[in-house]
Amino acid sequence: MSKAIIGITTGGRSEGYIKSRHYKEFYSVPALYVDAVRRAGGIPLLLPPGESEWERLLPTLDGVIITGGTDIDPAEYGGDRWNPHLLPADQERDRCELTLARRLLDERETPLLCICRGLQVLNVAAGGTLHEHIPDIRAEDIHRNEAGLWAMQEVQVESDSLTASVMGLTTLRASSGHHQAVKDLGAGLRVVASAADGIIEALELPGHPWLIAVQWHPEVTAARDPSQQALFDALVEKAREQKRKPVLS
Repeated sequence: MSKAIIGITTGGRSEGYIKSRHYKEFYSVPALYVDAVRRAGGIPLLLPPGESEWERLLPTLDGVIITGGTDIDPAEYGGDRWNPHLLPADQERDRCELTLARRLLDERETPLLCICRGLQVLNVAAGGTLHEHIPDIRAEDIHRNEAGLWAMQEVQVESDSLTASVMGLTTLRASSGHHQAVKDLGAGLRVVASAADGIIEALELPGHPWLIAVQWHPEVTAARDPSQQALFDALVEKAREQKRKPVLS
């Protein structure tokens, strides 16, 4: 059986995961995303920002992951561009991923997993908006630790959701590191998980064959937590299933 090819979006050239004296800009992605796809039996294919010919590229992909990263430019959703807590936006990445997400929302065929920033990209692509900084709207920030890094938080998942079916849980512990969140929900999207403070933690698109967007980072704990790895396993399995479908002329 041929393996499913899973496109993984990368960080923008200005996000700076790598430091080098020889180069200033990079397209890169944390290896944990690649590891999780490979454990699931898929072939990861990195998708750097700047691509515009999605109509030619998407037929080669059996599934897509839109990854975490820097903040989306609030200009994309009519937000507050002057919020002092914003991380520097990468406009090339914003344009590329929003175009990709809109294409996939219209197509409603390619299996799609959106992670952290990826959930926010999906929501904005569907016409939704974001809170620029959670501590502006909540007295306590449970989504990051005191250093602004990973925190383990509890998430409640709707029992009738695809997310609950895939993960086998309705209450879970997830690795979280986001400071932004969904404000106004994008058209057609359904909220299927929330944190204790009411912040939206997962979205789905009813009628889509396989679309899950999570605000936490399943790749961080997937190697030791089967429920988190299950998101990647199910994505790859659905991608294989779609790959086997006969092409109708």
